[in-house]
Amino acid sequence: MARVLMKGTEAIAEAAIQAGCKYFFGYPITPQNEIPEYMSAKLPKIGGAYVQAESEVAAINMVMGGGATGTKVMTSSSSPGISLMSEGLSYIAGCEIPAVIVNVMRAGPGLGGILPAQGDYFQATKGGGNGDYRLLVLAPSTLQEAVDLTQLAFDLAFKYRNPVMILADGFMGQMMEAVEINEYKGQEFDVVPWALGNMEKRGKRTILKSLHLNPEDLEKHNFKLNEKYKRMQEEEVRYEEFHAEDAEVLIVAFGTTARIAKSAILNLRKEGKKVGMIRPITLFPFPYDAVKEKSDKAKHVLVIEMNMGQMLEDVKLAVGERAPISFFGHAGGIAHSVQEIEDKIREIL
Repeated sequence: MARVLMKGTEAIAEAAIQAGCKYFFGYPITPQNEIPEYMSAKLPKIGGAYVQAESEVAAINMVMGGGATGTKVMTSSSSPGISLMSEGLSYIAGCEIPAVIVNVMRAGPGLGGILPAQGDYFQATKGGGNGDYRLLVLAPSTLQEAVDLTQLAFDLAFKYRNPVMILADGFMGQMMEAVEINEYKGQEFDVVPWALGNMEKRGKRTILKSLHLNPEDLEKHNFKLNEKYKRMQEEEVRYEEFHAEDAEVLIVAFGTTARIAKSAILNLRKEGKKVGMIRPITLFPFPYDAVKEKSDKAKHVLVIEMNMGQMLEDVKLAVGERAPISFFGHAGGIAHSVQEIEDKIREIL
């Protein structure tokens, strides 16, 4: 299709449909309500189904059931809603069921407020539910990238038989930009060996479970999952370098915050100041090696987030003692301005 002007939430929904998602289970919460609204209108027309569950807890368990059949399923929510889904996410990861989850972040903690924030980094990358599980976490910074990553998310979910999260924020959900959304063929993954409902082809009953009462069996299962997460770290790291090759001040930021930081970098570059950025696209797996390499050449690393310093911990692990690190955060739904970032960098220089 040609480039069309769309709201972020609707672009994500249409991208999922073009990627082959026919089943959506969810519950409304601001600021992502346009995703379920869009799905409720479009999916029945293409032979799919939209189900509004009675709660986020019910929705994520419906996702588990739908995904267990080997079909492309999706849900979306915002911060407190994702908290309610955390137990189900742990179950889905434990059962090795592919699913795509979109979190359009709002300010917290608790109910907080409906304005944008990035306070769910820990929840997404370190696991909000119980046990040793990981989500693949993709963080777009433009609506076109949100479209592309949403479609990629279904590929990755089936490649690893693992839930994949799109971590956006309220700005991205509510802004409008021109995007191009095409039918996405993706990779073909043979789901028959593990999906439910294929007893005739498989020759025996399929059992998907996360409950292993024998400790030796459970440990073996955890080691198996951990090998998969290691493979993600080897094969799926994604990031963008922006004027990072000679940066004396290296910014690390993701999502909308990185987009704002780009404007500050361009302004400062015009003044001859060597400022650049590493933008993680995958928050898990985190681009430790890229941040480590670029921080070797930098005199200072500046982490900018709409939270109180969550990605900061991963940046510290990557940088170590190579360069001093500063943090510049906002919270409560307040975003950084270009001028604020410029002023902070001038202060560092």
